[in-house]
Amino acid sequence: MKGSFFRSMTWLHTWVGLLVCWLLYLIFFAGTISFFRDEVSLWNQPSAHNIEQQADHIGAQKQQIITGVEYLNAQAPNAPNWRITLPEERIPYLTYGFAKPKEPGQRRASFNNSRLDPNTMQPLPPFIDTRGGNFFYRLHFDLHYIDVKTARWIVCFASLFMFIALISGIVIHKRIFKDMFVFRANKGSRSWLDVHNLSSVFALPFHLMITYTGIITLIFMLFPHPVNTVYEEGMTGFFKDFSPSNPINNKAKGEAELVPVKTILDQVYTKWPNADINRVMISNPNKAAATIMVLVSPGKALRDQTPRLIFNGVTGELIAQTDDELTGSKALYESLNSMHTGRFAEPLLRGLYFLGGIAGCIMIATGCIMWAKRLRERMKKNTQPSWGLKLVEGLNLGTLMGLPLATSAFFLANRLLSKQVAERADKEILAFFLTWLCVFIIAFVKRDKLQWCVMAAINSIACFSVPVVNALTTEGNIIQYLRNDQWALFMFDSLFLLFGLLFLLQTEKLRTGLQTKKRLHISTQEQKI
Repeated sequence: MKGSFFRSMTWLHTWVGLLVCWLLYLIFFAGTISFFRDEVSLWNQPSAHNIEQQADHIGAQKQQIITGVEYLNAQAPNAPNWRITLPEERIPYLTYGFAKPKEPGQRRASFNNSRLDPNTMQPLPPFIDTRGGNFFYRLHFDLHYIDVKTARWIVCFASLFMFIALISGIVIHKRIFKDMFVFRANKGSRSWLDVHNLSSVFALPFHLMITYTGIITLIFMLFPHPVNTVYEEGMTGFFKDFSPSNPINNKAKGEAELVPVKTILDQVYTKWPNADINRVMISNPNKAAATIMVLVSPGKALRDQTPRLIFNGVTGELIAQTDDELTGSKALYESLNSMHTGRFAEPLLRGLYFLGGIAGCIMIATGCIMWAKRLRERMKKNTQPSWGLKLVEGLNLGTLMGLPLATSAFFLANRLLSKQVAERADKEILAFFLTWLCVFIIAFVKRDKLQWCVMAAINSIACFSVPVVNALTTEGNIIQYLRNDQWALFMFDSLFLLFGLLFLLQTEKLRTGLQTKKRLHISTQEQKI
């Protein structure tokens, strides 16, 4: 029974992992980049590169908000919404925006944004149209071209499979601590197993946390029945209760003067004396139904929902707010969500999140490569591989080599596309997917070690190209970033140089292996003669 149980767990671990490993690799890959999505978005906008961090950005917020309301009232007094986004450590610029009228079929109104240097209050050069880090953030759970609801169901099931693979992997790991210190080089599938074990065990707490909390973020989509039972309006009623929204009757008619924003801020600072305000959102300005929402940074608190206060925009009365003290269930839900996103994390912890994500990518990649390697090793000589093995090898090459190359293409497109190109952000994303598609086409035509070597070399060139093209097309480069203490930009370019070097080492190793194999083949042929 014991032997049967472990064989069953091994079978379960193998197949639940293999069936979704390429999708999981995409989710982990894009999610890992998303831990630094603000830094990625900053790199994608050269106009914001030379903004210095404010010495006391909290002390300057009050005047920035007052100035913003005056500016928006002069520019767009009849706009349906105003938005003031204040600078923070990871987003150094100030944004004043107002909503444009909705176009037919448009779900949400687009905003006309003016971005300023908070130190000088002077407008910045026009920003380019790009999704930046938000593309990878949405990709890791919305899968882009797929319907959002369908994509999230797919990601949920893949996450459940991942969780089962992790648990079954722990069960079958009889020597889990010993394997943390074992690596046997040049041993075929055994070497891949050792790397798989190392990347799994060292980051196991992270893998369990990120997978479980990822499922929790979409728990109400998986299990909507309790909410639908308790609330007459279903999920709409639940989120109205969970998150404070506009309680003013929007049918209120007529014009009304907006309350001085200083009155609102005085109330905010009375409640939270050291408030670090993220955003001020004004709905229906200069109307009787006006509301002013002030969102404040949660700091290091394990809260996913941003603390907020909502005021009547005419009288200045506080009409709604987030809970100061969360109930046990709300605190659990919010802490699990914030653990998944890492929004509370300081740079060091965010870096550990990033390393955990890379370990997850290595774990998944080595698992699917190991499956194909073992089948190859068990094949008899002169035996044609099955279509299943060909499919797995093609998916391995297309996914594991295609995604890094597509990512480099995305950032190269950001620098090389003209600023005047229509729908420029979509063109960057198109460059990402077209590059990935090309790699898949190559992978399904030919997928032997030579193709891996060629794709590794191309990835190396692409990674090295990103900081080079950045230096040629903008006023900054990696050396200037280091001199000016622009650490986010410096680390971005440095990581591409590092991965370029790793791909170069992989190319050399694969090339050496091909040459050795060729020499052995020639030697065997000579012996036969």
